[in-house]
Amino acid sequence: MKILPVVNERFSQIPIIDISALVSKTGERHTVASEIYQACCECGFFYIVGHGIDEDLQQRLELLSRQFFAQDLETKLKIRMALGGKAWRGYFPVGSELTSGKPDQKEGIYFGAELGKEHPLVQDDTPMHGSNLFPSNIPLFCETVLEYMEAMTQLGHTLMAGIALSLELEESYFADRYTADPLILFRIFNYPAYSSSSDSEDKWGVGEHTDYGILTILKQDDSGGLQVKSKSGWVAASPIPNSFVCNIGDMLDRMTGGLYRSTPHRVQNLSGRVDAKRLVTRHRLSFPFFFDPNFNAEVKLIELDGVLINDDKKERWDRTSVHDFHGTYGDYLLSKVSKVFPELRRTVL
Repeated sequence: MKILPVVNERFSQIPIIDISALVSKTGERHTVASEIYQACCECGFFYIVGHGIDEDLQQRLELLSRQFFAQDLETKLKIRMALGGKAWRGYFPVGSELTSGKPDQKEGIYFGAELGKEHPLVQDDTPMHGSNLFPSNIPLFCETVLEYMEAMTQLGHTLMAGIALSLELEESYFADRYTADPLILFRIFNYPAYSSSSDSEDKWGVGEHTDYGILTILKQDDSGGLQVKSKSGWVAASPIPNSFVCNIGDMLDRMTGGLYRSTPHRVQNLSGRVDAKRLVTRHRLSFPFFFDPNFNAEVKLIELDGVLINDDKKERWDRTSVHDFHGTYGDYLLSKVSKVFPELRRTVL
């Protein structure tokens, strides 16, 4: 293994990587892996194009999602998270989810891999596993979400092979140890437009945070608002047509000793703001897909020559370090999500 360079976190833009060679498994995938390596070392974020995810499927998902969120609150609450039990699935209204103890200005629906009552993990009453809640009054909503999750799961496997190559590991390194049966979590978030007269500067759609697992693959609409933290300031991850924004999570940070950093990010809701040309009133939609280690997998450090553990405790907003954690991914995940929905925690954990 080569000696790896020092992480440079003073970035001003997020790189765009064409992953078509990874998707087609051609010899040029090693060039793509080198680009992934550079992106993960510098900022922990990168756009992907050439991913092969059907644009029509993406458009159908966005259209059906807007249809769902346009309904009144009473109708949306028919699939509220409290009905999902330990599976942690369903709808939550604006202000119900917390980030760093503060309510987010968004609503959303939680989904995961569709598991029936006969599945062993469901039989064992394992948190975060079970069946999804879908609106019965919107035709094809269920089918579209499940089709999208399947496509994104395959994309997750492809990207993890590229990340393994970027670390000069066997392509199957993560699949062999963590993601042969990954924990799949999918969210659809809606950021309602607010009045331009409100004190919008303090109303973040989502406050500063990092993601928990290995890899996040984000579809965002054309509203903008996602920002990534650099030592030189906050950098906008502006929408690029038919791209996804990828970022690494806490567990990959831990596995690589901080070489690949789980970078803080936040969302500023720009919907409803008056600019020089028009009043933007359409709500912002985002679709984060989390490709995570198996719930029962113990996350361990990868032995990488020349890399010392980079303890970022003093730099993080929460003054904690992912390198202090020991245990399974499920242990880590539950410790996090229980703080996101404290009311639900008392009910299902």
